[in-house]
Amino acid sequence: MNTKRQQHTPAAPTAADYLIASRQCELMNLQYFLQMGKVVQSISNLVHGLQRERGASNLYLGSGGQKYADERGAMVGESDRLVSEFEQALAEVHEALTAHPVSSHLLNHIASALHGLEQLPALRARVDAQALSVAEATEAYSSLIHAFITVVFEAADTAVDPSIAGLLVAMVHLMNGKEFCGQERAVGSAGFSSGAFDSALSKRMMHLVEAQERCFEVFVSFADEDSRKLWHSLRAHDREAEIERLRQHGCSVGRYKTLDPELADRWFALMSERMDELKKVEDAVEGSFHTRCVERFAEARNSLAHQETLIATLDRQEPPAQPMLVLCDSGEDARAGESWDSAGVGQQFGRSIFDLVQEQTRRLQQMTDELQSAKEALEDRKTQEKAVLLLMDHRKISNDEAHRVLRKLAMDQGKKLTEVARALVSMADVLK
Repeated sequence: MNTKRQQHTPAAPTAADYLIASRQCELMNLQYFLQMGKVVQSISNLVHGLQRERGASNLYLGSGGQKYADERGAMVGESDRLVSEFEQALAEVHEALTAHPVSSHLLNHIASALHGLEQLPALRARVDAQALSVAEATEAYSSLIHAFITVVFEAADTAVDPSIAGLLVAMVHLMNGKEFCGQERAVGSAGFSSGAFDSALSKRMMHLVEAQERCFEVFVSFADEDSRKLWHSLRAHDREAEIERLRQHGCSVGRYKTLDPELADRWFALMSERMDELKKVEDAVEGSFHTRCVERFAEARNSLAHQETLIATLDRQEPPAQPMLVLCDSGEDARAGESWDSAGVGQQFGRSIFDLVQEQTRRLQQMTDELQSAKEALEDRKTQEKAVLLLMDHRKISNDEAHRVLRKLAMDQGKKLTEVARALVSMADVLK
């Protein structure tokens, strides 16, 4: 008696199977960004809350605990509420992020941001006790804020749809520009409250102004039309001219008359108002991002359903007895005479699959081409940050000084900042 179980050989996968899988992969990526949208929005809100808390903490420390104690307490409470919203949004997408991870860098930066949140109560306690300087508090808050902005940056780097990637690139550069604006608010407050700007403080302000402008230029390149309109409206406001006049006081190095300390309150109010307006632009970009995710997900789902129906219809057709040859164009320069036996695939079915594969190939190539500019903007930022870190390590200088050195090298050589940064990174082993 033969007790061996009958072995069933699984059916060989077909081109149609992988064509459908390709569409499903695209749909899964879009679904992932629909879920990540809540996380991105919660990060945007939390960063703004932490920026406001940082500003109030600076004023509290700068006044020796005499000012902004109540306001700071309210902002701490608001930040805690925004932390809860972020943690809830992250919990909803946790399984998708960890079960099918799309980027180890993204997960690592989320871990860094969560670790930073764990240190926040201790930072607040030190501010309460006035146990650290304004500069130390600014640095601690800025480090935490940077960790969250980097999460959005890494999320943008995982996007495969060009329209979604472009909006995320716009958003992360706007967030960075707004953060530099917040740091400039702190620098200006320190200078005006003391009645004078020394050379170091003036250089710091100039660096922050230049850094903002670079970020805003990239934002404008990738933002949607409605967000750009809000941005141009913000820049045309009378407030901007007054901020520029105060900047001129701060950036004037050398003999300069003593500044009225009362200007500190005016400066802080103007810059706070500016950051609130930047947040409105940020919200507009986030709204466009969410809308685009919903639209692209619906389009991809309908396209997948249509393709599945079409292939199922074709599969029911009787294939002819005579096999045929199918020639495939990969989208690149195919080798002459390259062909494969169709293994009995019918002529009508084979040609239809061929057309579908070709259509998908062309569409994915077009998406890749359109995605290139967004990826280049992200890569440029990564390269510049690497170059700055190399300069800091090699010359034992601060972040600001490293940025100034990088800009001077670019000006002296008549090259773009990115080109000089790329050259420095390529020489990393030599600099060690």
